[in-house]
Amino acid sequence: MQNYEKMKKDLVEAFQKKTNEKPALKNEELKFSWSNWGFGLESLDNTAQRLENNGLKWIELHGNLYGNDLGYKSKEVLETLDRHDIKVAGVCGMFGPENDLSSNSGISRQNAIDYIRRQIDFCFEVGGTYMLVVPGAVGRTSAYDESEFERSVEALQVVADDFVQAKVRAAIEPIRSAEVSFNHTVADAKKYIESVNHAGVKHINGDVYHMQSEEVNIAQAILDAGDQLINLHLADSNRCALGQGSLDVDAIIMALYLIDYNDGFRFATPVRSIY
Repeated sequence: MQNYEKMKKDLVEAFQKKTNEKPALKNEELKFSWSNWGFGLESLDNTAQRLENNGLKWIELHGNLYGNDLGYKSKEVLETLDRHDIKVAGVCGMFGPENDLSSNSGISRQNAIDYIRRQIDFCFEVGGTYMLVVPGAVGRTSAYDESEFERSVEALQVVADDFVQAKVRAAIEPIRSAEVSFNHTVADAKKYIESVNHAGVKHINGDVYHMQSEEVNIAQAILDAGDQLINLHLADSNRCALGQGSLDVDAIIMALYLIDYNDGFRFATPVRSIY
């Protein structure tokens, strides 16, 4: 067998052992959310109707509060989602060169701090449980210098208390090296979290598309993330919807059950859809 086949064999055996010891596990469903930025410019009402029609109860909202005059309004969001019996899982933070926690520009770092505070307030108001945080700008693959990791850590520490006060969990997301200059793996995210060293920044947002590029094995990375993993973005190997590529979805599901992902507020969140 090839190494990935050996890993899959071990995974299946561990899963079978767990389900044999706890047969009721097979009836305990994962919590499925949906990241609505994947629906483009579609109105939130139309998206919520689409999710309701397909039996989904949770949504991950686009972190689109880029300024005081832009983005969602909490009251309107709650009214819309209530009509469709949908609750907010969390907020997908969006980080680029203009709001880069690791930037060598103080203005950009301050923009990132202000941006995060707006999303935290919004997440609290709509009942979300986490906010996705990317330590460096998506779309910038070259490092500014040798200090970007330390600058990012220091900038996030500024708002770490805000996460605790709002009871919103910061979820650090590793991104593939083709899109960001650092923080590519679960191990990298753990190192970053350890460096921030704050109760408000303890969790990880995984993305299986990025994981297939950077991790030795996606299922093993999920096991390594363990209790720190609170949200998992799902897209297939070609970044299309699940079922449109060659991703081993079975292995991912088994790994999630092995870390008791079915317990508490932890979500599996597709980010690509078929219209």
